[in-house]
Amino acid sequence: MIARILYRNNVQGVMNYVLGKADSIILGFQNTYSETDTNTAFFGRVLCYLGNRHDSESRYVHATINLPRGEHLEDTDFFELSKAYMEHMGYGEQPYMVVRHHDTKHEHVHIVSTTIREDCLQINLSNDFKRNVATQKYLEKQFGLSPSPDKRQDRELPIYRIPQFKNEDINGVRFYIQDITNNMLQKYKVRSFKELSEILSPHHIHLRMVDHNGRDGVSFGVDVENGYSSRFINGSNVHPQLSGPKLQKVFERNVSSKLLPMVKKRLEKQIVTTYKLFKNIHMEDLPDVFKSYQNLDCELLYGRKGQLSDIIIYDKSGFICRTSEISSRINFANHPHLTNSVNGQTSIDVDSNQFVLEIQKLIKNALYKAYFDANKRDILLSEFVSLISFKEVLPFLASSERYAFLNHYISENNGSTLLISVQKEIESMRDMLGITESKKELKILENRVSIIKKVLEANVFDISGSKSTLFYLLQGLGLKYSNGAISYINSDVHSVKMFLDNYYIPNENEAYISFGCINQNERVLEMLMEEKRARAADLNATAFFLPMLLPQLYGSMRSDYGKWYEEHSLKAYLHKTERLHWHYEKSAIDYIKLFNAKGFNFKLIGNDISITSIYSKHGVSIPLALKTQAYLKSIKNLDQVLNEQSKTISNILDEGRGQLKNLWLSYLIEKELYGKAAFMMVYDKLRPNLDMDVMEYHFEKGLRERLLQVSKRKLNAQQTTTLRRSAFVFSTFLGNRPYKDEEVFNGFKDEFTDYSKRKGIYLY
Repeated sequence: MIARILYRNNVQGVMNYVLGKADSIILGFQNTYSETDTNTAFFGRVLCYLGNRHDSESRYVHATINLPRGEHLEDTDFFELSKAYMEHMGYGEQPYMVVRHHDTKHEHVHIVSTTIREDCLQINLSNDFKRNVATQKYLEKQFGLSPSPDKRQDRELPIYRIPQFKNEDINGVRFYIQDITNNMLQKYKVRSFKELSEILSPHHIHLRMVDHNGRDGVSFGVDVENGYSSRFINGSNVHPQLSGPKLQKVFERNVSSKLLPMVKKRLEKQIVTTYKLFKNIHMEDLPDVFKSYQNLDCELLYGRKGQLSDIIIYDKSGFICRTSEISSRINFANHPHLTNSVNGQTSIDVDSNQFVLEIQKLIKNALYKAYFDANKRDILLSEFVSLISFKEVLPFLASSERYAFLNHYISENNGSTLLISVQKEIESMRDMLGITESKKELKILENRVSIIKKVLEANVFDISGSKSTLFYLLQGLGLKYSNGAISYINSDVHSVKMFLDNYYIPNENEAYISFGCINQNERVLEMLMEEKRARAADLNATAFFLPMLLPQLYGSMRSDYGKWYEEHSLKAYLHKTERLHWHYEKSAIDYIKLFNAKGFNFKLIGNDISITSIYSKHGVSIPLALKTQAYLKSIKNLDQVLNEQSKTISNILDEGRGQLKNLWLSYLIEKELYGKAAFMMVYDKLRPNLDMDVMEYHFEKGLRERLLQVSKRKLNAQQTTTLRRSAFVFSTFLGNRPYKDEEVFNGFKDEFTDYSKRKGIYLY
């Protein structure tokens, strides 16, 4: 099942379209103030009456619910599905009409309604896209329908050798044009009708320009069987957003984009750099060279005499650029590095400076990979590169794609192989990298010592309360103290003089401090030493869990700094977790319910809604973003919902799940790190603080299997200790990796195929 919800400022065209299809069936009306006299004319007047009471551009709703081909629902079941969808999307009390169409090979219904309520206020449309995704996943289970794909990923559109349409199948032709064209307008930043025609031609779609009283018009046609083409259809009839003027606006916006000059400059640099590396490039090898070396997709254009006339580059930014428009420095027609000779071979210039730079990059990346693969806790990078042998680096070199690329295009007759070139450069690169990293390490050490001085001067921690507080302060920054100097825990190469009075090393210390934890702790201390403009944005969600790994340190933090830390770490955690709820949040009530299950509750303080948690030592609360507050205030019985939070919170506390370890376990599960999560659940007997729907989702996705595996496995003491430590490692990728949840794509070809939901840009 795939659902789409779209907004309009006019309903007449939608009504004409929905009701104008042959064999359309009205499944029913809802909330039209009349149970006996409701018809389409009366319903239209109701919508116009409500819609005209507000000037929003999103006054009317047009939703579609599509089933996969082969699945079937009776009319009564489809109507119930539609009612459930509208209820979850917040339109349960709005007047709406459900119409079923039979003009495609998959079953679907159209729902028409309005966003304007009787009190003249508009329904809150916040988070409508993610709520739509969560709602359709919920209803798929409820009605036993096939699940929609989680991610769009890189969808390759079909390119048919034999077109599948017959000439009389005009609806199929129109839907096919919509599907392909819409995808192309999203994938590429098209700048002209000619460009659009070129990228559509492999899919057997043709464009024809028409002049309508001085305005650019466009029509589309598709190749059909037996070498014939379908009749051309006006763009506006294919879809309103595919009319000539609408497409022209898209082209003008892309032409005037501020990104385009920067893209051209970058492409020029990439192409010139490629020329510097190669002695000769055979024209037929250009696409592979650009793809392998610069990750550029390109297409060669030939003249009438078979000579290379130009190259089209399909850039990752979406722009399609010909090399002739990128720069006058790129002349493929007479470039000395290009050859079209039968005997001409593509070969790298091993005497060029660019080749030396590539070898150095290759060695540098291999040394980094070798270090990250080794035990970083035992040695610094500067020490590591000076000790590792060429034989130990070789596997990391050979596994590199760049190594395979260079080795492929080095001339066999040259006598200087890639391996020999690497051997010549590795010693100098080791020395260079060792010196560079040594300077960085010393600078980081000096910065951390500076932080310690500021922290001690500001009395951030109660040093007198525990003799070992200084030890944990240094440990939390990956440092140690000895003989009036501070150095790294894993090395004595660098040291900074600083005398610490009453420094005490505890007799028992089993804390496992990961490098991700150290980085986050350093950011927290830097933030606390800043003024109110503190760099709280540098914190990620893992900063919220620092008191779990450094309990002695954060337990001794003074009250005012403790409150400041809790406020900023809560903001960082909230920002990340909101994104993790996308697949389950059907409504504003679900927003509250999902956080309640984790031990967070919401309070209405004055006119602001704030969030607090059971994990807060100082009872801090932070106000939500204004847009989020408006979203939650749209709940009709908000006071009742807020009052019911206490039941969930009490259950968590009564069952002993009010610790940060339980929340950390929940975070691991949400990040799909099921191995570590399963170990904590089996060996530490921990239970996650997650909503049942969320747990069910992760059980089905792989958590159940990992739990069974860990339960059956017998571990010795050393393995158990290692796994327990690894379960609490704050990996930098866990918190720093930017969220890029791909949007769900519509696998069906109908008149509402839409992947972006961005009004005025693509189809919607």
